[in-house]
Amino acid sequence: MIGDAVSIPLAAGLSLLGFSIVFIALISLWIVIAILAKVLGAAQNGAKAAPAAAAPVAAAAPARELPPAPGTAGELMLHDVQPRDAALVMAIVANKLGKPMNELRFKSIKEVK
Repeated sequence: MIGDAVSIPLAAGLSLLGFSIVFIALISLWIVIAILAKVLGAAQNGAKAAPAAAAPVAAAAPARELPPAPGTAGELMLHDVQPRDAALVMAIVANKLGKPMNELRFKSIKEVK
């Protein structure tokens, strides 16, 4: 078999057989994925529908807001820093910490050169 010559019609037939097997496998995978997408999509829509039904009840109750922290944080000393730059630094620090500005205390801000 290893040294035997293969005729052109036989080679063409084997090629068509190989291509058809590959395409049948791809089409069957496509069908399986489509079925799974529909099943999982229906499951997710059902899960989203239950909280959506509860949403009007939750929306009817007013949201409770926390009062802002009282007072100021005292004096701030600026060393070679513009007030605008100091405000930006304080806002960035408050954002990264996840705290409101009035709960933080900045004693001094200086530029490191």
